[in-house]
Amino acid sequence: MAKKIKGQNIESPLTKETEAPSSRKTSGRTLSYWVDSVKPAPFGKLDRNLKVDVVIVGAGISGLTTAYLLSREGKNVAVVEDGNIGSGESGRTTAHISNALDDRYSYITEILGMDKARMAAESHSQAIHIIEDIVQRENIDCDFERLKGYLFLHPSDNKKTLDDELNATQQLSIRTEMIEGVPGIPMETGPCLMFPDQATFNPIKYLDGLAAAIVRNEGKIFTNTRASKIDDSGILSENGFSIKADFIVVATNSPVNDKFAIHTKQAPYRTYVIAGLIKKGTLPHALWWDTGDQNSIWTNDPYHYVRLQNYNDEYELLIAGGEDHKTGQPNEEGLQEEDRYNNLIKWTYERFPVESIEYKWSGQVMEPVDAMAFIGKNPMDSDNVFIATGDSGNGMTHGTIAGILITDLIIGRHNPWEELYDPSRKTMKTAGDFIKENLNVAKQFKEYLTPGDVDSVKDLGPGQGAIIRSGLTKAAVYKDDEGKLFAYSAVCPHLKCILEWNGEEKTFDCPCHGSRFTCFGKVVNGPAPHDLEEIGITENGQSGSYDI
Repeated sequence: MAKKIKGQNIESPLTKETEAPSSRKTSGRTLSYWVDSVKPAPFGKLDRNLKVDVVIVGAGISGLTTAYLLSREGKNVAVVEDGNIGSGESGRTTAHISNALDDRYSYITEILGMDKARMAAESHSQAIHIIEDIVQRENIDCDFERLKGYLFLHPSDNKKTLDDELNATQQLSIRTEMIEGVPGIPMETGPCLMFPDQATFNPIKYLDGLAAAIVRNEGKIFTNTRASKIDDSGILSENGFSIKADFIVVATNSPVNDKFAIHTKQAPYRTYVIAGLIKKGTLPHALWWDTGDQNSIWTNDPYHYVRLQNYNDEYELLIAGGEDHKTGQPNEEGLQEEDRYNNLIKWTYERFPVESIEYKWSGQVMEPVDAMAFIGKNPMDSDNVFIATGDSGNGMTHGTIAGILITDLIIGRHNPWEELYDPSRKTMKTAGDFIKENLNVAKQFKEYLTPGDVDSVKDLGPGQGAIIRSGLTKAAVYKDDEGKLFAYSAVCPHLKCILEWNGEEKTFDCPCHGSRFTCFGKVVNGPAPHDLEEIGITENGQSGSYDI
């Protein structure tokens, strides 16, 4: 068990026991409770050439739901995953299964209109039912539980937000009710909006259940297999084996087969999570969300979200998340990753009787400019290539919607949600946000002209990384616990932005489109197509071989 963080000492770090061991490939150093609680499912690497009906890249909720539903339709499917089942962002979620969308129906109705907002409500509600049906049909032991959700006011907000959302949800036939006080949070004395019929589960247990069902349906799953090439004929793995397919589905959180089209229409955000011990029976099982700003670098009103998870005979885990910011970019106050965790811990202790913090981790959320995921045929690609991305903070339902919609598209069955989630769509009412986000990306190229984080590798302590100027460009440098240096080009292989060091996850993160690399230069988040280029530097940061 991880070292405890007491309420009076919120800045104490967690110990290395919460770090992901090398045997559990994950997209960062920190270890989520979900990954820690479930032994990785035993699947092997791709070791032969195959021909299938559908090949799916990514074994998170989008990829496995798609594979499962297609296998039920009789399609011969194969899934390839560069880590283990759920070792990407699906293993770093907090697993709220909800039709209470982060972007609010009042906003969605304004930008998309009533008909499309109604489709959004219907699709997310249907996704909850589909998950429940799969759990029951396949007898998946994943702690699935129906419960209520409560949307309450952030201190910076006012009741009009709740009134607008009550009106919007009821027009869209989502059951909601305004109540006084927030059940489970006595200090929140104002009104809140109650959403019945929400749910939670353990996402890794659910994904393992999906994987087992896929195999029973004669599907194939290959882990620790990176697709180095993806085109309309199938995939080629890094170790030289191919899977030819009639249809290709890329479900990698951020598409790794697309250089421009989608990445200009969505932005990557880091979100932070802590999990603390709370005596069993202290709180009702529920979901809680405040009305803070969940996806903006333009304000400092951070969003928070909370749930419970069974842990042992005496305790439950209270899992709280939030403090989001654009990947690789601190806000104007210069908050670093450690500051985000400390703020989240403080916020949680103020509202809940948590005894100690046992886990902390962060995840990546892809925010589309119009709040809807991108699910369907990949823009400017062959008609047999599909993508699923843009989870917008509702990954469990958006991922399930992806499985439903892409299955219908491949089968040739009409689906009323096709236009809503079409990756080629343009939403004119969000043109301002589109321009603003892409100007923010352009602004990041100024990093070519700025100094490095430190002047020399001599300034790095064991276990530390930094961006260091190396001649006319920059190097991403890491010093391991034994003092050995590892140096790579700090230029992202995607569109050449300069990376930033993430000290909590020990990754180099791209502030433009969210590509992320381990401290040893290995890509763990797209859209970057490959690892960082290894280089040598001197102790002063000049090109050459480094000399410690």
